[in-house]
Amino acid sequence: QVQLVESGGGLVQAGGSLRLSCLASGRTVSNYVMGWFRQAPGKEREFVAAISRSGGSTYYRDSVKGRFTISRDNAKNTVYLQMNSLAPEDTAVYYCAASSKITTLTIWTSRTSLYDDWGQGTQVTVSS
Repeated sequence: QVQLVESGGGLVQAGGSLRLSCLASGRTVSNYVMGWFRQAPGKEREFVAAISRSGGSTYYRDSVKGRFTISRDNAKNTVYLQMNSLAPEDTAVYYCAASSKITTLTIWTSRTSLYDDWGQGTQVTVSS
């Protein structure tokens, strides 16, 4: 089991930027595909981005392509989500997740059931 702790959330104006971090412990994060998800009030949790074990491949939901960048530093057991050009519709609790099941990043990478471990989430609020 991997313990995941997110940080870096906060309140930002539309057009601003935030960088989320996810620190993993318990097991070596390089053994896992890592993902970011988000959940807005009254809505289902949705996939945001994922990154392969080596960091060489990434996958994004369409609405964040070109604005968000997922990266990882396996030496630091940390995954990041750089979010630029933020909009009010990006407001949500953002969760980090680890998957031992995913081997290749595909459309199925977005399925929450493929992720084994989850963090507690960090709130991102974008004001208009």
